[in-house]
Amino acid sequence: MSTTTLSRCEEDTHELTSLPQNADTQEPDTHQAPLPRADGGKDAWLVLFGCFVLEALVWGLPNSFGVFQAYYRQHEPFASDPAGIAAISTTASGLMYISSPLVALFVQRFPRLRRPASFVGIGVTAAALVAASFAQNTATLLATQGVLYAVGGLTLYFPAMYVIDEWFIARKGIAYGVVWTGTGVSGAVFPFLLHWLLSSYGFRTALRVWAVLTATPAAWVMKNRLPITPTSRLRPLDLSFMRTAPFWLFELGNMLNGLSYFQPLLWLPTFAISQGFPAFSGPLALCLLNIGACAGYLLQGMLVDRFHVTVAIFVATVGSSLAFFLFWGLTSTQAMMYVFAVVWGVSGGGYAANWSGCAKAMRNPSTNFDTGLIISLLCTGKGIASLMSGPISEKLLQATHSHGSEFAYGSEYAGIIIFAGVTALFGGTACIGRTLKLL
Repeated sequence: MSTTTLSRCEEDTHELTSLPQNADTQEPDTHQAPLPRADGGKDAWLVLFGCFVLEALVWGLPNSFGVFQAYYRQHEPFASDPAGIAAISTTASGLMYISSPLVALFVQRFPRLRRPASFVGIGVTAAALVAASFAQNTATLLATQGVLYAVGGLTLYFPAMYVIDEWFIARKGIAYGVVWTGTGVSGAVFPFLLHWLLSSYGFRTALRVWAVLTATPAAWVMKNRLPITPTSRLRPLDLSFMRTAPFWLFELGNMLNGLSYFQPLLWLPTFAISQGFPAFSGPLALCLLNIGACAGYLLQGMLVDRFHVTVAIFVATVGSSLAFFLFWGLTSTQAMMYVFAVVWGVSGGGYAANWSGCAKAMRNPSTNFDTGLIISLLCTGKGIASLMSGPISEKLLQATHSHGSEFAYGSEYAGIIIFAGVTALFGGTACIGRTLKLL
């Protein structure tokens, strides 16, 4: 069966499960208004744009945290006790990822509350950043810029994933790819903005400015495509896929890749400082990394729409592991660091765009699950990796000593680089499963 036919079947199934039914005859209501067009049209593009903006704002801050970390480690009241600073960003990301299945279940059961939940998230996120601006120690930053920000970002962002799932069927992979480029675009712009705010006005003003930016009107364009009916709210939850090998192969590779994913985001700016590079080099490296990630999200999205998802995973795995072992490990100049940032961004930076392809690969005539639920469970795996990666990387940095080599392998960051390369390589477990015909 062709990809187009499969997509059409998926759309028919997805729509029929939400169509209202007559309570007596259980037949479709012939007076039901026609559904809005999927995969195109003004409403679909507005939803896509709104999700892109939410992606950029919610994830742009954790993904640019390397700039904050460099500032916190050099300025009081945090420089005298820097332990735990790396965990602020990974805690925020990790909690958002891990808690996403709860939000997925909530918005499936209560679809009318998707937009109101986003507005609540705006308020909580802004409050978290304002509270963080009054912090006097790392623990307070962890509680506000880490934990409370995660609560707000979770309720602001994740309901949008269900909206995208309704509006894009045949173009689902590229749609998610476009949305996730929001992280890359924000990561290309925000490091410079944050570096300027931090160096000119300090972290308190920078966080308050970000709180204002978080109050985005993008949540207004989040609207459901499918009609809300009792049958759509009470549809049985199908978790049978969790008893199959494909799900766990995808989840295991996703978690291992996640352990590598956060390392360059956390440490590139401080690595640049340790190498004696100019102050602008760290933010520039993050900028180039996120520009590369924009291309990576689109590339991965196109690959999962045209090929089996393991093809896209293979490309991401090979590219990202080579980037760590070859380009970051052998960095001795700014130019090599920038090459690493671009290569890793294009490959490993776009890994999450494979998630919709993982859901597609697990579908069969006997299953009835939402793509949003699969994505939320993969988010959980990445969240576990996020929570682990901050403390692990800090321990690796403390345990590794500089050997005076001109390359990064001879620096105190060697342990982080090798750890990231190995975990990125094992992120391709699904490709092994495909070879063994488990997928």
